[in-house]
Amino acid sequence: MQPTDQLAAMAIFARIVEMRSFTEAAHDLGLSKSALSKEMAKLEIALGVSLLRRTTRRVDVTEVGRAYYHYCARMINEMKSAGAFLKQYQEEPFGNLRLTAPVTFGNRIIVPLLASFIQGHAHVQVDLELTDRVVDVAEEGLDVAIVISREKPEQLGSVALIPVEWGLYAAPGYLAQHAQIRTPRQLVRHGFLSFRASTLSPALSLHKGKSKIELKMRYLMRSNNSTSLMQAAKMGTGIAYLPRYVAKEALEEGSLRRLLPEWGSEARMAYASFQEERFLSPRVRLFVEHLSRQLADRAAD
Repeated sequence: MQPTDQLAAMAIFARIVEMRSFTEAAHDLGLSKSALSKEMAKLEIALGVSLLRRTTRRVDVTEVGRAYYHYCARMINEMKSAGAFLKQYQEEPFGNLRLTAPVTFGNRIIVPLLASFIQGHAHVQVDLELTDRVVDVAEEGLDVAIVISREKPEQLGSVALIPVEWGLYAAPGYLAQHAQIRTPRQLVRHGFLSFRASTLSPALSLHKGKSKIELKMRYLMRSNNSTSLMQAAKMGTGIAYLPRYVAKEALEEGSLRRLLPEWGSEARMAYASFQEERFLSPRVRLFVEHLSRQLADRAAD
């Protein structure tokens, strides 16, 4: 008797013992009485013992059958526990969510959404690292990495979250002290505050329709943190090249103004990247869905 066949027969035997009836057990299992009898006969032959004694009125369990039943019941309970575990695994997120994101984007965009996710999923603990270095999801054992890039990350499962647009911004006080900027070429007369990253072009590239222009700017300040550039711009230091999400609040409060809004510039996409698996853990799947849903609403505003 093959092990898989024996496991099935053990489950049938346990049900017969519990119901003390071939007829009721057959009905409960959706099988015929003759099929149950054949399975029990094969099981007893394979084990070399008698497990059941059938009379005209009832089914009796032999002494060895009663002892064997406990093993069968334990197996069935383990199967039920495994099924319950997998159901919970698929539906209820739990465990440690290891996450990384760029420093400024993480602080301004991800952390508020992460807080709302944690509030809704009490059994998830989050380990967040904010860093602008390039990370390897698989090598570092991460669940999710937030990546901002021009192209979809290779060899990873990825979900596009929200476009990250860049633009030129300056304080009203700075603009009041300088001639009005009407064309891109007038920018070269000004000091520039720029994000420092190997992935950004050293020249400022702008486009409008089919027109495209690249300008070599005079840098007053470069930084690997956009918030510091925004603060410098608000103080009237120069013209800052910033992501829109960084400048948003300053624009709303009037401490910064957008320059040449009709000219487009750097455009990237924020992705949630993760190890590509057939079945994602609930904490990863639900967190990525949460980010995607919340940021889709933000992009639509």
